[in-house]
Amino acid sequence: MKKSIYGLTLEQLTAWLVENGQKKFRAAQVWDWLYKKRVAHFADMTNINKECLQLLDEHFEIQTLEQTVKQVSDDGTIKFLFKMQDGNLIETVLMKFPYGQSVCVTTQVGCNIGCSFCASGLLRKNRDLDAGEIVGQIMKVQEHLDELGGGERVSHIVVMGIGEPFDNYTNLMNFLRVVNDQQGLSIGARHITVSTSGLTPKIREFAEENIQINLAVSLHAPNNELRTSIMKINKAYPIEKLMDAIDYYLEEKNRRITFEYILLDDVNDHVVEAEQLAKLLQNKRHLSYVNLIPYNPVDEHGQYQRSKPEAIKAFYETLKKRGINCGVRLEHGTDIDAACGQLRSKQIKKEKATAK
Repeated sequence: MKKSIYGLTLEQLTAWLVENGQKKFRAAQVWDWLYKKRVAHFADMTNINKECLQLLDEHFEIQTLEQTVKQVSDDGTIKFLFKMQDGNLIETVLMKFPYGQSVCVTTQVGCNIGCSFCASGLLRKNRDLDAGEIVGQIMKVQEHLDELGGGERVSHIVVMGIGEPFDNYTNLMNFLRVVNDQQGLSIGARHITVSTSGLTPKIREFAEENIQINLAVSLHAPNNELRTSIMKINKAYPIEKLMDAIDYYLEEKNRRITFEYILLDDVNDHVVEAEQLAKLLQNKRHLSYVNLIPYNPVDEHGQYQRSKPEAIKAFYETLKKRGINCGVRLEHGTDIDAACGQLRSKQIKKEKATAK
């Protein structure tokens, strides 16, 4: 199987073409066709010589994803299920906001982090996505927007789909550099957010990258006992190590971090946990934002339910009183398979049942 050319940064594409006997300027021409004109076939690149086009066609595909399911929510959110060349399925979500079109991308086939409330981990990690498969998700969504007309473009990206992005670090960084490149899609670094469950060595490495991408940390509990009970990763990287890595990131970047906190009924949503969370973030509250997330129940995780409205309100107000910047996340796609990984899991079960 040929890999997608979307996986190459402009620098990598330039080096590859030169190594293969082509002029350096060809890379910028190809890049323009890919990301500005958004062609689907190499043959459509009319100002590229035949030798170069043949070379590209022999080694690369442009798009390696095939849309198999598209769910449209009443609020306009669209969840896509894409099939890759090897038959694996991934999810991508398009969300419309007043400030633009935001896409949530997947970085792995399945997930090994094993958070006990999450649909993404229902199926163990099969493999990492390469950078071209991650960029390809953005391009497929942009193709959808182009077909609608109106000139809408993908303006924001959240790397919060299936998988742990920092567990696929090299491909993640190549993806970020491709979509951020001003000569291509030119999606601003401040409009891109990467979420991690807390791989502390990678948080430190990310802090040293020469790119101003936003960071979100899936915290979900303010103490080790509770966090370990719902997130296995806390055994390897307990809260103390996580906060040390975050302090290093804040020192290096001086950029605000978002802490994701899913509210689970009668598990982590009491005022006592809100007080503990406020204390945990007290010395970094000027660069912290807590995103409180109402839980989307998953059939396979029936022990968890969404927090009651009064509990969410009390939690929010407690953080506010303690000077912690926070908000309750606006929900999208609640009338479709809203939980990340839910659509993929259902489709795989459906295909297995059909095969029988």
